[in-house]
Amino acid sequence: MTEFSHLVGEFESFVQGYGVLAVTIILTLEAIGFPVPGESLLIFSALMASRHEMSLPALLISAWAGSVIGDNIGYLVGRKLGRAAVTRYGSKVGLTPSRFDMIEGIFAKYGPVTVIFARFVNVLRQLNGVVAGTLGMHWLRFLAYNAIGAALWVGFWVLVPYYLGGHHVFATIAQKLGWAGAIAAVLVFIALAYAGLRYFRARSGS
Repeated sequence: MTEFSHLVGEFESFVQGYGVLAVTIILTLEAIGFPVPGESLLIFSALMASRHEMSLPALLISAWAGSVIGDNIGYLVGRKLGRAAVTRYGSKVGLTPSRFDMIEGIFAKYGPVTVIFARFVNVLRQLNGVVAGTLGMHWLRFLAYNAIGAALWVGFWVLVPYYLGGHHVFATIAQKLGWAGAIAAVLVFIALAYAGLRYFRARSGS
């Protein structure tokens, strides 16, 4: 919890200092492959927007732009360097050959639509563009699917916390527990909602 609070504190100072530009930069780095917790950043920024400390439209646009730009840089790296070079140097940042094989298998199974749902899966999100590039996916196709996936991902992780941030109960949690507690509360709510959705889907399919 201490490390999480420290991370949130770093987000707070950077985002408050540079606004939506900081959001764009951080999400661009995450999309290239850097181990940056983009979802926590979006939640924190959404809470700022709910407190009128940041423009919601500007946040949505900047977050989407950073995600798309980063993924396209990753695509270019994968396309130009190729699989061998990416795995050789990528192992230094966690892109091991076994992990690369796993992601390639997912792309082979689900095709271009992987670019969309990969946004919601850690590791897949960071390496999405790189793998699409090494596999030789057509750039325009990747661009279209990537733009859609980024819009859905950003919309979810910004609008849900933003909506909750305007409620009295959530505001009370934020005041008593601070930013770390507020973000943790949103994560718990989203996890419960996701679990409930899976449960009802399973029930309806049985």
